[in-house]
Order: sequence, then structure tokens, then C-alpha cells
Amino acid sequence: MYLNCHSYHSLRYGTISLETLVEQARAMNITTLGLTDINTVTGIYDFTKVCQKAGIKPIVGMEIRNDNRLLYVTLAKRRSGIGEICRLLTAHKCEGVELPKVGPAFQEVITIYPISNVPEQLKENEYIGIRPDQLNILVRPEWGKWINTMVILQSVTVSNKAEHNLHRILRAIDCNVILSKLTEEDFCRVDETMKPLEELLPIYRQYPQIIANTVKVQEICCFEFDYSTPKNKKHYTRNKEDDIKLLKGLAYAGLKKRYGENHPQAHERVERELKVIDELGFSGYFLITWDIIRYSNSLGFMHIGRGSGANSIIAYCLGITDICPLELDLYFERFLNLNRKTPPDFDIDWSWQERDTILQYIFDRYGKEHVAFCGTNVEFKYRSIFREVGKVFGLPKEELDTLATSPIDQHDDNSVVKLVHKYGKMLEKYPNQRSMHSCGILISEEPITNYTALEMPPKGFSIVQFDMHIAEDIGFEKFDILSQRGIGHINDTVKLIRKNRGITLDIRDTSLSKDEPVCNDYLSRGKTIGCFYIESPAMRGLLRRLKCDNYRTLVAASSIIRPGVAKSGMMKEYIFRHNYPDKFEYFHEVFKEHLGDTYGIMVYQEDVIKIAMYFGGLSAADGDILRRAMSGKGRSLSALQKVKDNFFDSCERKGHPEALSREVYRQIESFAGYSFCKAHSASYAVESYQSLYLKVYYPLEFMVAVINNMGGFYRTEVYVHEARMSGANILNPCVNKSEYETTIYSEDVYLGFMHLQSLEAKIAQLIPHERDCNGEYLSLEDFIRRIPIGIEGVQILIFIGAFRFTGKSKNELLVQARLLLVNFKPENRNLTLLQEPAKEYKLPVLERSPFEDAFDEIELLGFPISCSPFDLLKTKYRGIVMARDLVHVHKREVKMLAYLISRKHVPTKRGTMYFGTWVDANGDYFDTAHFPDCLSRYPFQGGGCYLLLGIVEVDYHFPTMTITKMAKMPFIPDPRYSHDKEREFDTHRNLKEDVSLTHRDPYPQEHEIGLPRHRM
Repeated sequence: MYLNCHSYHSLRYGTISLETLVEQARAMNITTLGLTDINTVTGIYDFTKVCQKAGIKPIVGMEIRNDNRLLYVTLAKRRSGIGEICRLLTAHKCEGVELPKVGPAFQEVITIYPISNVPEQLKENEYIGIRPDQLNILVRPEWGKWINTMVILQSVTVSNKAEHNLHRILRAIDCNVILSKLTEEDFCRVDETMKPLEELLPIYRQYPQIIANTVKVQEICCFEFDYSTPKNKKHYTRNKEDDIKLLKGLAYAGLKKRYGENHPQAHERVERELKVIDELGFSGYFLITWDIIRYSNSLGFMHIGRGSGANSIIAYCLGITDICPLELDLYFERFLNLNRKTPPDFDIDWSWQERDTILQYIFDRYGKEHVAFCGTNVEFKYRSIFREVGKVFGLPKEELDTLATSPIDQHDDNSVVKLVHKYGKMLEKYPNQRSMHSCGILISEEPITNYTALEMPPKGFSIVQFDMHIAEDIGFEKFDILSQRGIGHINDTVKLIRKNRGITLDIRDTSLSKDEPVCNDYLSRGKTIGCFYIESPAMRGLLRRLKCDNYRTLVAASSIIRPGVAKSGMMKEYIFRHNYPDKFEYFHEVFKEHLGDTYGIMVYQEDVIKIAMYFGGLSAADGDILRRAMSGKGRSLSALQKVKDNFFDSCERKGHPEALSREVYRQIESFAGYSFCKAHSASYAVESYQSLYLKVYYPLEFMVAVINNMGGFYRTEVYVHEARMSGANILNPCVNKSEYETTIYSEDVYLGFMHLQSLEAKIAQLIPHERDCNGEYLSLEDFIRRIPIGIEGVQILIFIGAFRFTGKSKNELLVQARLLLVNFKPENRNLTLLQEPAKEYKLPVLERSPFEDAFDEIELLGFPISCSPFDLLKTKYRGIVMARDLVHVHKREVKMLAYLISRKHVPTKRGTMYFGTWVDANGDYFDTAHFPDCLSRYPFQGGGCYLLLGIVEVDYHFPTMTITKMAKMPFIPDPRYSHDKEREFDTHRNLKEDVSLTHRDPYPQEHEIGLPRHRM
């Protein structure tokens, strides 16, 4: 009887979760239930599963609305009916086709019209839905004739009256109005709840035909879905046989290229993998990925294949990845095995500048009817809840800001705020809006609208209405097409090297950098600013603690730095064993033999599989089941228990004492959830080495590329500093030399116009474009004649020194600009300026402080170029020791003067602490630790220079200064405002700092890890 139920997937309308909806039905002995969310099929697959578990027959469809006006309810008679409904909505969402007021002539869909939208004539499979409160109209002759085509329309939107209030709040959020401004048309009736059938059916007892029609519809509709069969495009060629034939040919060609003519181990691995791939029917998936890579290579794009796909030698031979699985002992079973029920996926990165080209190729090559991005449900989060709900109750912006940014215990205790809390808590975890998955692409065999309606976000690539978890459940393997700035750094550096030095570099040749001695020296000293994944303070500290000077150690470092591994305590234990290999014993011979590279520690997910295999005697496939189950990715507790029992039985057969087996299992259990995929780490390490190679041998081009890709971990200022430390002559933007982006001429680096924060982007792009078309600018007058710019824009360029080629002072240029542009109308630009040359005026020479330029730069760029921040200090004091000396003053108190680069927030049991990164007056980096008691007395006060007092601790070759006192040092007053004392220190606030937040728990101490250092 319930053909029209809404869940909270009816965004900002429904209030009931799918599970609650089905629970309510089961509690009322309802045996058939229809889900018809508004303009979406997001919930139908999960709903079907939940219904089947509850013994309820699921009916699925969609309620079609246009601007919140109900047009009709659609129900799929069978699976193909969902495709018809989805294509109707897709045409509206993606092509702008108006939703028809009367439903189309569906083949496998039942359409139910509300009383408010009854067509003149009903087609086959069309009905009119009548609510209990509307039955009294049937006494009228004009309605009585429709009784034989009517069904019960008891819509379900809320569970009770309290939820109806929540529904109204959701509607107010959606309509962007305060609660009192809602009209009755904006929200549902208060009685749209589920009632027991013994309460609902008697209302219709005078109209048995309506009840019979409703039962008939329930019987006709049957949504049966096969969750077990793959839904991806099946074949790259015409059939499975041709697919495996092509894949074999490509694999053996790649084998020869990668390993030469005679490599038995690689040949055997290729054979084994091909057999599994063929058996599981994944040849097409590999070939489609290869096809995408082939296209990318044809354009000269660089890509990084990473993730568990790098465990495959076939992927390596096809050029999808650049990681040799034999070199690092990577297990194919971690990616694909006969026991694995869930599909694999390849993670492939491109430069953020090139990714859209790859996406366009995929959509064009395989057809927009078969390709779409995964969707994702963006939930109401802490800040958005309080902002949105507070706005509904009419709170002003200042109060909304306070609610969103301060802890709940600091909120006001008035009645309105209590209501915000009450309904805000009810909204937690509710889906708020649908968005695009960052990288997951689906390529389907059938038209993708057979499974879902498509939506078109601003990005321009269609998305499905469900997320990656539902996609996986219903049988889709996604292709992860990612972008990252690290590849942009590498790509652009190679282009700049060719342009600036005339050198063509094949950076894809990974042998270039892996074992290069100078690169390894930089690595061991943490000289990695700008390099992908290894530039953060934490990573540079880890590299120094490990004295990391080779590829394998970098692979391990890339894994143990991950929050999960560090949280498990494995990072600390690894550092200890790496530095003191003679101060521990291997727990068991198997750990020495198979985990020798990581000192007997399960650092990688692959290590869990190794121990399960070589100690426990399980197969690699069962080892992967164990790993997935413990990492939370395995959904079946019974499957985990089965593998666990198998593990202990196998250990007993191998003769291991029970206590030993239990300790090994405890370690697996402790680390499996935290460990990181080794293939993933190896992919990161290769890219890190590529970046580092460029930084070592082509530092200026590399830093310019980092700056142009908008950096990485740090702000632009840090990369400009690094370029200067590498020998660059850093120059302010110039209208005759600079581009939109930063550019390099030999050792001269001209900052791009993009860095001028107040300059319009279109003007910043037009300046170099006009110069390229019509030659250099001859004067300020010539520039103003050619560029449609106002006095504010010209002043920005004058203050930054962009017209220094004229030889005139900033003061002269300002006067000239104002004379040229005063009362000037853009439409008269050419006419006025060409009539007569500008008059030259003899101006008095005005004295300028040497620091005025620096303050101009701070105001316009955010940092000084013409001098160092230290030069702007009132004091000449520079501290007792410099950063390079810290490693020699262990346990000593030192005083230092430093410029703040970044700080990282870390919660502890005693309160907030920070780790700081600084540069000294020589430009060298060092790190500090600030504990809660110190911070309460000596807090950070924004960007700038500080005087630091603290104790130096050298931890495994890496010095950290634990701060006891700290004071921000005053800069000289801004000389540009010497006449205006109130503004003398305004510009100082433009100095920035990088602040990163983390909400992780503190890392465990050594005694909390519980990893034995002695043989058991």
C-alpha cells in the first residue's frame, strides 16, 4: 500500500534513512514497500538489499518533480523500467530538456499522477493516486468516473511530528529562507508518515477497487537485480578470446622491453598473471587502461600508475606502471586473485593541467552513454549544520560564525541556540548534496542509464547518482583518473630546461635518478623542498633520522610516514631498528627471511600476506582476505573467522607452539589495519626521485615549475626563497619581461603577474599577450594606450616596479599615470591618447627609503623581494647559533632569531601543541616543538620573525629545538606612512605563515607498541 516513500536521499526533503524506513515497515507487518525518492535513484540498490534481508518485497522508482511541483510518481515494473525513468531524468539534468507535465509512453513503468496533475486521458499502466484526505471529492461526478484507475497514495516522508519540524528546516535550507517564510507548498503534509495497514485500509473500505488496484500494482512491479555479475565494459576488442590474445601479445612485447630476451622469473610471473586475469575476465579492464595510457603517451603526457595495480607485472609490461614487482617482491595477489570478490582498480595520476584532456578522450572514445564519474554524497558537517540551521532560525552572520567556529560548550545557552543544537544533531550524517567523486570513472557495457540517472555538474562531465561503494556493490570496477601538482612540477621543469638550456631530458627513464649519488645525499640531508611527497617538515625530519640514501629506504619511509602506520607505533620502531640493527633480534626466522628489508616489521600490507603465507602456511589469496578483513575492507566477519581458524590450524600443522602463533596473529591484527600498500609507496618513491633529480641538477627551472603549479606543501614565498638559495636572481614582475606565470631567463627569475594579489586576472593575462602580438611597451603612456586598465591597476604595477625599464622613479610614474588617466573614459582611449603626446613635467626629486620597495612587495605579493625579512627588523641581533650548528649542540639551551615558515597543530592529552618550521638569517631550515604549557605563555602571533629560546634535542641525527620562550620581533615602521602613525604597522599583517591542522591522537610511546625485540 506504500508506493511513494521518500528516504533522506530525497535531498533536503526526506528525513528517514533506508534502514529506518524498512524497520518501520517490518514493525507494521508491511510486506511490500516502494521507494520513490525525488528525482533520484541513489538509494534503490541499498534499499533492495535491506528489504530482502527484512523479508519485504522492494518496489523502486522515482518521484518526478519540477521546481518542487509534483508531476507524477514512476514505478519500475522490472529492471528495464529503471532505465526508462533514468533516461527521462538524464535528458532533463544533462541536456536541459523540460520535464514533461504528462509522463511519456513508458513500456515497463507504472505512472501515478497526483490529483493536482491528472491528464485528460490515461495511458496503459497509468493511475491516479488519491490521498486519504482527498476521498471526499469522489462524490463528485467528474471524479467518480476515475475511481477504477485510482490507487492509494499514502506518501511517507517523515517518521513523526518532530521529524516533520526537521523536514521543514531542510526545506527552508533548500529554499534559502528563514523558517517563517516557508509556504505550505514548500513542505509536505504532517501526516506523510507510515501507518499500520489496519489503520490505513479501513479509510478506503468504501472503495475496494482502489485497494485492488494498489495490490495489482504491487504484484506487477518486481525489481530483481543481479549484484554478482560485472557491469563494466566487457571487452576491449569484440570478444574475450580476442582480448586475451591482444593482452598476451602486448604483455610479451613489454616483457622483452622491460627485462630483455632471457628472464625466466619474469616470464613465469607474466604467465601466471595472464592465467588469473583471463580466468576472472579482467582482460578488457587491463586493455582499456592500456588504451588510455597509449593515448596519453601519444600526446607526450607523463603519468604515474600507482596503488595496488603496481603489484602486477602485466601492468608494468604494458607501461601502466613503472614499478618492477620483482625488484620489490610485490605480490600480484594483493591486486587480483581468484578468491577476491571485489574488483580491483588502477590509480593513475596526470598533471592537473592535462587530466581533463585524458577525461575527454575517455568520454569520447567509449561514448557518453557508457561513461560517467562516480557520484558522492556530501553530508551535513559540523560547520555547515550550525550555519545552515542557524540561518533558518534567523541568526545574524556574526552568531553563525561563532556557532560554526567555536566548540559546542562555548555556545550561548539561549532557546534559539538550543533549537539549533537539537535539529543540528538530528541532521548529522544526513546527505546534503550530490557531488562528483574526485577521480572514479565508470565505463559500462550497457548504457549507464540502465542503472542510474546522470547529472551534469559545472565541471562538464556527467556523474551517476550513487557513490563508489554502491558502484562496487552492483558490479562496477572504477578507473581512478587522478591529478596532482607533483607531475605538473616535473612536466613543466622538463619544458623549462629545454627552453632555458636547450637540453632534452627523458625524465621517464627512472634509472636516471634512483641510484644517483648526489640525489641520495640530498635525500639523506632532507634537502627536498618542492619534491613530491618528501617536502613536508615531518617527511624531511624522517629522511634525516633514517639518513635515507637509497630507493628501498625511501619506499619504506613513504609508507611509515602515513598516519596509520605512524599511529601504530611502527614508525618509531622502524627508525630505532634502522639506526641500531645490532640491538634487536628477529622475532622468528620467517620474519628475518621475509621481512629483512624492514627489520622484521610489517610496514606494508604485502608484509601481512607474507607472514600469513610463510609463517602461517596460508595461500597468498587467503593472506589477502586476512589483510582486507583486518583493514576494515572485508565486509564478512564469518569470512575473517574462517581464515583465522585456518591460520591457527595451519600453524599447528607446521609445528608452531600455540603461544608463538597467537603472538604472530596479534601482530598481524595490530598492523594490518594501519599498514600501507608497498606498491603505492614505491610509486610515490619513484616520483619523489624524479622530482629530486630535477631539483639537484636543474634547481632554478624546478623551483620555477613548483611556483607555477602553485607550490605544494608550502606557500609561494617558501619556493621563491628556495629558488634564491639555489642561485636565482629573483626579480619583481616587469611588463616587458614577465609572463602571467613566473618565467626564467638564464639565472634571472621574473615573478609572474598571477602573484599580484590585487591585479585582475584578465589584465594579468592580457599584458604578456599584447606584448607578444605587438612588441614591447615603449613607455607608461604606450602601455596605457594598449591595455584597457584603470588607475588602480596601473598603480599596482607601478608600486611593484613593473615599469622600471623607463628609468623613472615610482613617484614620477604615479604622477604621469594620474595625468594620463584622470577623468579618462575607456571608450576614448585610442582617440585621446593618439591626439597628442603626454606632457612631460619636471618633478622635484623625492627621497625614498630603501625599504619602501620591500613594504610595497609585502602589500602586493605577501612577502618582500628586494630584501630579506631579517633586514626589516629593528634589531641587528641574529641569535647565538645558526641552523647548521644545531646538530652539534645536543641538550644545550640556545637562542635563535628565525622567520616563521609553517606550524603544525597536534592535539595531546595535555592540550594543543605545535611543531614549527623556520629559516634563520642564512636561509637554512630548522624545526621546533612547542608544548601546551609554553604556548599558553608564549603563543604564536602570526607571520614574521621571532626570538626563540629553547633546548636542542638531536634525535637520530635530526635536531629539534624545544621552545621555552618565544617573542615576535618588531619590524621597522612602514616608511611609506611615516606621516600617518595609525597605519605604520598595517602592512606587517600581510606576512603569512602556513598552518596545518591534524585531529589525530598522539603517537604511542615505545612501551605502548608491544613489539618484541627478542626471539620468541
